[in-house]
Amino acid sequence: MTQPPPPPPNEPPQQGGFGPPQDQPQPPQPQPQPGYGYPQQPQQPQQPQQPQQPQPQQPPQPPTAPTPQAPPGYGYPGQQPNPYDQQPNPYGQQPTASGQQPNPYGQPQNQYGQQPGYGHPQATVPMYPQVGGAAGGRKPNTQLLIIVSAVVAMALIIGGGIWYSSGKDGGKKDDTAGSSGGTGGKDGKDDKGGPGGTTSGGEEKVPSDPSAQVLFQIPAPQVKGDSSIVVSGSWLTGKAYVKSGVAEIDGYDPAKGTKLWTIELPGPVCHASPHATDNGLTAIVYEPAMPTKAEPSHGCSQVAALDLNAGKKLWTKTVKSGDRLISLDNVTVSAETVAVGSTSGGAAFNISDGKTLWAPKATDSCYDAGYGGGPKLVAVRKCGSYDQRQLHVQTIDPKSGKVISEYRMSDGIEYAAVVSTDPLVVAADVGDSAGDGSGISDFFSIDNKTGRLRTRISAPGDQYAARCDGITKIEYCTGLAVGADRLYVPTEEDDTSGTYGRANEIVAFDLATGKMTGGRADSGDGYTITPLRMDGSNLIAYKRPPYDKGGQIVSIDGDSLKQTTLLENPATESVRDAETSMSPESSEIIYARGRLYLSALYADETASTYGKEYLALAFGTGG
Repeated sequence: MTQPPPPPPNEPPQQGGFGPPQDQPQPPQPQPQPGYGYPQQPQQPQQPQQPQQPQPQQPPQPPTAPTPQAPPGYGYPGQQPNPYDQQPNPYGQQPTASGQQPNPYGQPQNQYGQQPGYGHPQATVPMYPQVGGAAGGRKPNTQLLIIVSAVVAMALIIGGGIWYSSGKDGGKKDDTAGSSGGTGGKDGKDDKGGPGGTTSGGEEKVPSDPSAQVLFQIPAPQVKGDSSIVVSGSWLTGKAYVKSGVAEIDGYDPAKGTKLWTIELPGPVCHASPHATDNGLTAIVYEPAMPTKAEPSHGCSQVAALDLNAGKKLWTKTVKSGDRLISLDNVTVSAETVAVGSTSGGAAFNISDGKTLWAPKATDSCYDAGYGGGPKLVAVRKCGSYDQRQLHVQTIDPKSGKVISEYRMSDGIEYAAVVSTDPLVVAADVGDSAGDGSGISDFFSIDNKTGRLRTRISAPGDQYAARCDGITKIEYCTGLAVGADRLYVPTEEDDTSGTYGRANEIVAFDLATGKMTGGRADSGDGYTITPLRMDGSNLIAYKRPPYDKGGQIVSIDGDSLKQTTLLENPATESVRDAETSMSPESSEIIYARGRLYLSALYADETASTYGKEYLALAFGTGG
């Protein structure tokens, strides 16, 4: 086994490009890494080094989709199960048949009892970013998405992680996972709207001036060859902005970008939990060594817990099937539990000390494909062969693994993704009817306590722009938000009569009735609007800009869908080009307390080919 190259030096991030000057030495460039066998990712043209005044120009073209590479053998990060495998590896207990007759949307079951679910009710937001073209383009075909998702190990939904409040809350989790209630005032809403106050129904402050400036930029690490390294995973705490690098996790000052600490890893990150505990603990899955041309993957076998505030790795564990290490497909955190899953088995550990809590029970035909975390822990359990698949969506106790409730989906649905765990929402492409590679034709709203279907929401792929990948990444959706018992989904872009000729909207569905609630949040001419997360009863959304404006963050009232601008980025060409190189479909986005963080999912050698590229960008308002 080859020795891993030394990680990049622990120095402050390099300045330059379009950001503000800082009194920090420039670090040496990272040493080139050997080729790793990942597909090359699309890159943007060279960026000007100094901000320029915006000039009229043609809108930038969306990046070219990466050329799919056939994945190598066992252990390749993010490798999808063989869809023609008639005998799934037996890791899980065959659910006991119920005497109920299935309804058209699946059979609710609660054979394990109906005690309340573990965790507290709160709104949940999907955090995983989606691989795809730039906003404004059409969705790639199903085959391409399946190939790309199979060879790229990713963590991070749009929204890219969890942020934490500081001060009197002592680092308590804030509204990225949110609560379904407001912040006080009549009907749970805050009365302090307008500049200097908070948005009605949310915690985010409305600045007196939403104009933002560049806080810092982190240069992209460079790798050698025509391949890419996954660097997905980003979080924000009261103390640090945390981002995955090449075989390392780095913490930065959230306002200045100064590097605070580095957690070195022997190999690259494969998956990162989008959730964390109230005190800033989360989990990742990574390779035990750096890939080489001779051995392009060592398997995603290492599970580790991280303290995001202290910058420490707490423990590392592996999961075995017999004598063989299992390459894991997903990792999530719920309460104090780290859950990992794959087609070959899974396990659950205590996040503080690494103690094994439980493992899915084995049968001849069932396994836990993966888990959704956050306020509750939900398993997607697959039974039967490929052409006779049966999916069981189970709410489970994070500490014991005991099944609290179960919903059995209709026969023939091969894949499902967990959009939200509380309220429980699952997305599926029923009968491959979406037709656009989005993985979504319908949403299923399920009662956590009883396992009964509340409602089914039709979401045709040619009308809605959200995406999920339930093939191997159960907790992997983009362009969605759930809160206050509503599902927020963006529409596809339509031609408009405006100056820029494109726009889209966000619509809301009631999770009890399945009906659209009325009203639409319009992107505005030339913008593309995407839900990020809930803020109390409000929705936080990102508006990707046209060719001569800066992007925006808006707060959308959950009832009226009225928009309030919280942040607007500079419209100078160099800043705008860097911002639009990180589209919502192919990057991680975090917004909290007047600051916006955009980060890349890959590091590759094209960073040196095309000039200045960035691992992360940060913007902020003056308050």
